[in-house]
Amino acid sequence: MDETMTLLRAAQAGDREAAGRMVEENAGLIWSVARRYFGRGVEPDDLYQLGCLGFLKAIDGFDEGYGTRFSTYAVPKISGEIRRFLRDDGAVKVSRGIKERAVTVRAARKALEQELGRDPTLSEIAAATGLSPEDIALAETATVPIESLQQPAGEDGFSLEQVLGDWTEEERMVEYVALRQAIERLPEKERQVVFLRFYHGMTQERASRVLGVSQVQVSRLERRAVKLLREMLDG
Repeated sequence: MDETMTLLRAAQAGDREAAGRMVEENAGLIWSVARRYFGRGVEPDDLYQLGCLGFLKAIDGFDEGYGTRFSTYAVPKISGEIRRFLRDDGAVKVSRGIKERAVTVRAARKALEQELGRDPTLSEIAAATGLSPEDIALAETATVPIESLQQPAGEDGFSLEQVLGDWTEEERMVEYVALRQAIERLPEKERQVVFLRFYHGMTQERASRVLGVSQVQVSRLERRAVKLLREMLDG
């Protein structure tokens, strides 16, 4: 661990040799992530190179103050770089219908925010678009950027990846498509809470106003959603 941190500090200070050595010593980790994306029309060596790019970005972005192992921080960065390429290259697809609904929902949300001077409730968006609250949550969740999984939620400072668990669970859930599919299988209310809390970064209090329920109910729904996601991802 001390040797890793010594190399990491040197690499962050601009030592290219140290950065190259870190990549070589972590080749197994990078390959283990890259293998998850085999069979998607991209050569394994290209996936590995993308993973190396993500690993180098992890070196640049890591802060010892995070209180986590560097490898734990690096895995989603490696995976994210590969997923970003696959998404931009069309390998990860969202249906045209869902994309069109997402555009409709975004336009309605923006118009209602300007009209009401606050976050519109899901029922208000539903009334404006003619879509069900379930369809609204699905459309927005399915088209949200991948990076949102790693953004802190509300006042808590935790991302969805962090909330879902430890190293073993993180290894299983960093696959974006698997997580997205799991979220789509959640009951409607739980899915709405996940969307508002972890994709929109709302506090529980703010999410409770949008959903028209109490903060206690939001907290309960959030706990149930996280429990269900863990079960589905472990299954």
